[in-house]
Amino acid sequence: MKLKDARHRIMVVSGKGGVGKTTVAVNLALGLAMYGRKVGLLDADITGPNVPRMLRLEEEIFSPQEDGTIRPAFLQVGPGQGIEVASMAFLIGRDSPVMWKGPVKIQMLQKLTGDIDWEELDYAIVDLPPGTSDEPITISQLLHPDGVIIVTTPYDVALLDAEKAVDLARTMNTPILGLIENMSGFCCPRCGERTDFKTGGAEDAAARLGITFLGRIGIDPQICDSGDSGRPFMLNAGTAAAREFDRIVVGLIERLEAPDHEDNDR
Repeated sequence: MKLKDARHRIMVVSGKGGVGKTTVAVNLALGLAMYGRKVGLLDADITGPNVPRMLRLEEEIFSPQEDGTIRPAFLQVGPGQGIEVASMAFLIGRDSPVMWKGPVKIQMLQKLTGDIDWEELDYAIVDLPPGTSDEPITISQLLHPDGVIIVTTPYDVALLDAEKAVDLARTMNTPILGLIENMSGFCCPRCGERTDFKTGGAEDAAARLGITFLGRIGIDPQICDSGDSGRPFMLNAGTAAAREFDRIVVGLIERLEAPDHEDNDR
């Protein structure tokens, strides 16, 4: 099947780089798979594809099948559970820079969304580069997503750019599933004491903008280590980050799979 035919299609975006957008996309895909959903994850960051590193898929390459179709990589995360993954890195390798202008990037996004043969998917998660330019606009036009999740930190400079992502979604008439505040305060991994030196900015912004606040993920050194080691934090059950993100995943499932679901956040 083509990615546009997935039952639910979700864009994960940010107005600013460095806020943990790819971390959210990867763990969202894994979290949905852990609840038995069939999930595809598209790394649509053409010039900086980081999903393979976070999933230990850096050696993967696209290999055409006998019928000429291209299949995504498959990552098993448990008995009968896994996600399909496609990335620009599977074409060019992990060390090659992509020095392309906008029109060429758009053509590649058309290929990544149209030429890959996915299994039947309940959810297609698309990790996009930061900003409000070619990639999010093109994916929105190609896939007509069910919604967009915006990732930010609680700091003013990130929130300003997050508001631009909200404006983009509304301009493209794409429903906004909500805002996630990443790097929210600090929870000591040893004693468990939480230091809220900066929290709440995203929740206040969501209320002001009239969109849903999905939750907050605290600063935790284990999150950085898990991403670098290729074992995302959702696989480390029992941690504060995994518990909070599990709550976010469950909320999204209940919301998107409700029989009378109609998202009016624009």
